[in-house]
Amino acid sequence: MAAPGWLPPGARPAVRVVDMHTGGEPLRIVPGGLEPGPAGPTLLARRRHMGAALDHVRRLLVHEPRGHRDMYAAVLVPSELPAAQLGALFLHGQGYSTMCGHAVLALGRFALDGGLVPAPRRPETAVTIHCPCGPVTAFVPWDGQRSGSRVRFHSVPAFAAAADVKVDVPGHGKVVVDIGYGGAFYAFLSAERLGLDVCSSKTQDLVDAASAVTEAVKRQFKLHHPDNEELAFLYGTILTDGKDAFSDEPTTNICVFADAQVDRSPTGSGVTARIALQYHKGLIQLNQTRTFRSSSTGSLFTGKAVKEAKCGDYNAVVVEVSGEAFYTGTATFVVEEEDPLKYGFSLK
Repeated sequence: MAAPGWLPPGARPAVRVVDMHTGGEPLRIVPGGLEPGPAGPTLLARRRHMGAALDHVRRLLVHEPRGHRDMYAAVLVPSELPAAQLGALFLHGQGYSTMCGHAVLALGRFALDGGLVPAPRRPETAVTIHCPCGPVTAFVPWDGQRSGSRVRFHSVPAFAAAADVKVDVPGHGKVVVDIGYGGAFYAFLSAERLGLDVCSSKTQDLVDAASAVTEAVKRQFKLHHPDNEELAFLYGTILTDGKDAFSDEPTTNICVFADAQVDRSPTGSGVTARIALQYHKGLIQLNQTRTFRSSSTGSLFTGKAVKEAKCGDYNAVVVEVSGEAFYTGTATFVVEEEDPLKYGFSLK
């Protein structure tokens, strides 16, 4: 049996990771140690630098053979914000996100257990995480020795970018969508409008339809973000069961983002955007809690608008999202230079 810390002869350690999942959606955390690491004076500059100069690291982390086409990762980096305990860059199969709610829930736990917060408090500790979209605050249970799995966070100001937008979707004709921002932009519509059922239709059919909507909205609708146009892109489409009016019963959705990736969780930034849309339409009030179910795993998040805010000229809300995050493993990935697939590959 190999001794602890053993490495294959001739292989160099590339990166150390901690793996977690939130509601079934994976998160591969890189606590640090990248040489060279993402550089720049701001978090958005580090995001740009990683995409331009270090994209092989993203491919190594999320693509096969170390990952899979729906893998997700977060690289921890310094933040220029004095109040932030850490900064995070979010990585997926296609590129780099501006916000990831399931990652924030997991990173809140990791920050406490990993000693990134010097003096955690009982029974709950606030952790400020600088995301590319801005700072968000996670609230993590703490018993004095370890964190609890049920975490919540408060979002950046979330808003309805547009309601009842008509788009022409090939194969489906004219459909009406809403577009919401929860740290990232999503198009929302009931799967029924596409002749599907979010609870019973085949996942591939839902993915194909959602991807078609995403491409149609990208072509036919111009997004704008008042803080930074780098944030103004459509991340994906969320198909719902159409149950947007307030109810104590869970509402089910599936999020298809980036290059047809499927979120296994109810999607934290998607819940944030959907709550903002429901509040904008007068379907919910402040502090009315809704439960959101993933059609993929059945996992649950809750969400509620906790206060009104502004984002440029948009009337916005700060949204609280909660869910459970769990550890699944640790690893040290290695690279053999002669390996032609050392930086991964992706199959559709």
